Amino acid sequence: MRAKDEPDLVRVSLAADTVFADAGVELPPDDPRPLLAHADRVLVATGPDGRPCGLAATVVVDGHPHLEQIAVDPDHGRRGVGSALLAAVCAEAAAAGHGTITLTTFRDLPWNGPWYTARGFAPLPRERWGPELARLWEAEADIRVLPRIVMAKEPA
Repeated sequence: MRAKDEPDLVRVSLAADTVFADAGVELPPDDPRPLLAHADRVLVATGPDGRPCGLAATVVVDGHPHLEQIAVDPDHGRRGVGSALLAAVCAEAAAAGHGTITLTTFRDLPWNGPWYTARGFAPLPRERWGPELARLWEAEADIRVLPRIVMAKEPA
């Protein structure tokens, strides 16, 4: 992520949230700027015009990468942008020697839990959560408007 990308990444993140609204899911208002500022890494996908059309933001939780957000502008959706971003996150984690990547997501929405399951993530039982992941789960209480799940993957 380059500093000049921030306005476009805010636009992408907010546009991606409209998919939830279109599905009847009311999320609390979101300002993605704090996420962009505190993320350890933000990978950016660009469209044919060279402008950002997707992002993947990660932080370190309990010593390994945690995917905070993947967002794709709906105008670029269903073209593999999210899958490419997730593959890049997994490849970077593997190259850095990390054995696990975690995330939290909505369990049942097709583009959330089932989408990650199809890409090798599996539910992570609570007894395997570290203390930072447990705190993160509690901090996300305001977005549990639908059932959520903690998932993990061993990088390939």
